[in-house]
Amino acid sequence: MSEITAITMPKWGLTMTEGTVVGWLKQQGQAFAEGEEILEIETPKITNVVEASSAGTLRRIVAQPGATLPVGGLLAVVAADEVPEAEIDTFVTGFAVPEPSSGEAAEAEGVKPRDIEVGGRRLRYLELGEGDDVPVLLVHGFGADLNTWMFTQPALGAGRRALALDLPGHGGSAKEVGAGDPEGLTGAVEGVLEALGIARVHLVGHSMGGAIAALAALRRPGRVASLTLIASAGLGPEINASFIDGFVRASRRREATEVLGLLVDDPALVSRTMVEDVLRYKRLDGVSAALAKIAEAWFAGGRQSPDLTGRIAMLAMPVQLVWGRNDRVIPVAHAEALAGRLPVHILDAAGHLPHMEKAAEVNRLIGQFIGG
Repeated sequence: MSEITAITMPKWGLTMTEGTVVGWLKQQGQAFAEGEEILEIETPKITNVVEASSAGTLRRIVAQPGATLPVGGLLAVVAADEVPEAEIDTFVTGFAVPEPSSGEAAEAEGVKPRDIEVGGRRLRYLELGEGDDVPVLLVHGFGADLNTWMFTQPALGAGRRALALDLPGHGGSAKEVGAGDPEGLTGAVEGVLEALGIARVHLVGHSMGGAIAALAALRRPGRVASLTLIASAGLGPEINASFIDGFVRASRRREATEVLGLLVDDPALVSRTMVEDVLRYKRLDGVSAALAKIAEAWFAGGRQSPDLTGRIAMLAMPVQLVWGRNDRVIPVAHAEALAGRLPVHILDAAGHLPHMEKAAEVNRLIGQFIGG
């Protein structure tokens, strides 16, 4: 039989068991190059695209828009033009979702968030990958958790350790945040590195997590190998106060849907599950008080309190900025103002979550940066 390959439902994040086809970006019979976007998949959090792992021709679309498939399910068939339709029929009919090997199953079972005690507080983190290279630590933004890196962490964990942290007051970490100020949250990140015995690290921070990563680099420059700031706080005073206030106050689905829509270029990308996850988190004891305290310490009066602009370009380690052109939370002008001094990557059709909206592109930027 001629060479026929399958496009299957990917697995993004630990909790993803299935996905829904939103739409095909290539038509049946159309050729594509490596890296081209093939289709959009709705995940439990947000819609993401599947890129071609190699060049080919989309000979058969098996899963139509609206179809929900388990991870590993057959989405489409790729084959050369000369492959007979009968062979493709046979391939589709005989396709079965592969069972994970015993080693893969054991690995998947073992990859779960862990708890670590730092300064008397329990903090949650997730570690993927292995290797002797300098590890990477991912630091999320205000109101998020380590799952914001569901598309990023697996990509960076190929060949090196990739860790994602729940900051104090967020996710599965303790809800005690002290003063909730930049110095305190930065100290928590430094404490995690100390507790895990990580002497040197690549830091990747999003939004508030970007300012925390930058502060850690300023405080301990010898510890940080590189710094990637995604839609980072701390690079200018302006911020969308209605997002911060709305997130702190949201308690109903409609309120949460509206405020989460501000995070992305296309609000339709925000899934119902993402909204429900945020509301479930906000109902936990201590969350409302923690978020309010952090918001007051960081964004009082609708302005950002930390201002690292003057110092960020003076850091000795490599620093890059990644931003969505249509960010409605922190202005893209903050990145543009630094474009003459630092590498700045502004991504079209992306808002405040470029690492989720344009995951493949952001993963390439980070991978090339820390690999180089």
